[in-house]
Amino acid sequence: MIRKTKIIATIGPSTSSKEMLSAIMKKGVNVCRLNFSHLEHSIAEKIIYDIKELNKQNGTHTAILADLQGPKIRVGDFAKPLNLKKGQTIEFSTKKRKGAVYINYQEFARDVKENDNVLLDDGKIVLKVQRSNNIDTVILKVEFGGILHSRKGVNLPNTSISLPCLTKKDLLDLKFILNQDIEWVGLSFVRKSKDVLDLRKKLKLKKSTVKIIAKIEKPEAISNIDDIIDVTDAIMVARGDLGVEVPPQKVPVYQKMIVNKCISKSRPVIIATQMLESMTLSPSATRAEVNDVANSVIDGADALMLSGETSVGKFPLKVVDTMRKIIRDIEYSKHNISKNIIARDPLLGSRFLSNSICLNAVQIAEQVKAKAIITNTYSGYNSIKVSSFRPHAFIYVFTNNQKILNSLSLVWGVQGFYYEGGQTTSSTIKDTKKILRKLKYLKKGDLVINIASMPAREKGMTNMMKLSKI
Repeated sequence: MIRKTKIIATIGPSTSSKEMLSAIMKKGVNVCRLNFSHLEHSIAEKIIYDIKELNKQNGTHTAILADLQGPKIRVGDFAKPLNLKKGQTIEFSTKKRKGAVYINYQEFARDVKENDNVLLDDGKIVLKVQRSNNIDTVILKVEFGGILHSRKGVNLPNTSISLPCLTKKDLLDLKFILNQDIEWVGLSFVRKSKDVLDLRKKLKLKKSTVKIIAKIEKPEAISNIDDIIDVTDAIMVARGDLGVEVPPQKVPVYQKMIVNKCISKSRPVIIATQMLESMTLSPSATRAEVNDVANSVIDGADALMLSGETSVGKFPLKVVDTMRKIIRDIEYSKHNISKNIIARDPLLGSRFLSNSICLNAVQIAEQVKAKAIITNTYSGYNSIKVSSFRPHAFIYVFTNNQKILNSLSLVWGVQGFYYEGGQTTSSTIKDTKKILRKLKYLKKGDLVINIASMPAREKGMTNMMKLSKI
């Protein structure tokens, strides 16, 4: 059975060999994520090469997501871990000196204010700002103590930080990424639409077609979510850092809000972090994790992401298989997202015709219980638009653009096929139906809807719809 909700797997020591990459792709991974917080360029290059080779060998279209580290704030190195106890005071400094904890955020003393919370190690340790010299040193009081190890992360939920979204490391990683010809790049710690637009400018200067995923993990991003969705290509709800930066009980509320907004604006949306976390060390998931995955599918997320589970976990194949089974069973239940098709007017503007065709294709497909909506695309736009209406019908996409084909592996309900023919619209429709029947995606008597542009040779916007039988 074909899944509509896609699976993203983070690649690490557990899955970086060509053999393991092949195995997880066969198990159902649609997108491979490379986390540049922990990845050397030489290793990343080999992984990218292997994925592309496997796509060629197996006729698959697995996409690659390069995830930039972003302005991650960390403490420095210690000779031995610090035992921080409630009530004690501790000194943080942007200069490495004896008696103070080093922090790599050079504007720390200028940006924090009295009574601001400072969270360490994913919120396990909580400090409160007492005073700052506004230059390089801050005195903090321990509210909730614990053992602090070297290079642990720092979160500042109450502080408006002045760090740029793209760090020096990110720019070096981006230069490498753009030479690899991959499909998606993740922008970490996005706070406002300008962060995305700044990256977009850099991509245009390099004439890159890589698509941007804005990662939502800061309170500021929640406040600016509509503007961010408008300028990005996709959204990731990065629940790890978000759950530290905001009260954890708010995360499910924000998750559902963001998914709904993304669907209404035709933006693919990813749910990430701790989806099957216990399977990093255990061969089975907890009931709470299964429910979490299931609810994300019911919400209508385009893709669900595995992090440590596949990068450093003991059971990467089993965890992918577990997620695949949960998705499959929910999608074939009465709780699938297709029951909640969003009927709304298409967006006005330059794509009015295309939007109208896509909307009506879905509505007619629902009325006649069509098995498939078949699209021919040169940009991927009509596929993403049709997907955003979350139809019962499967979406089969034909294109001769391999990069577009790979990028659509992230998008809900889309199954892509490489196709070079199609001198005319009628011949293309005939060919695509024949291919799908031969591959047993469709059978004789099935109703299908084709959407495309006429004339085909002009490769214009979608302006044609046809309902027919196989």
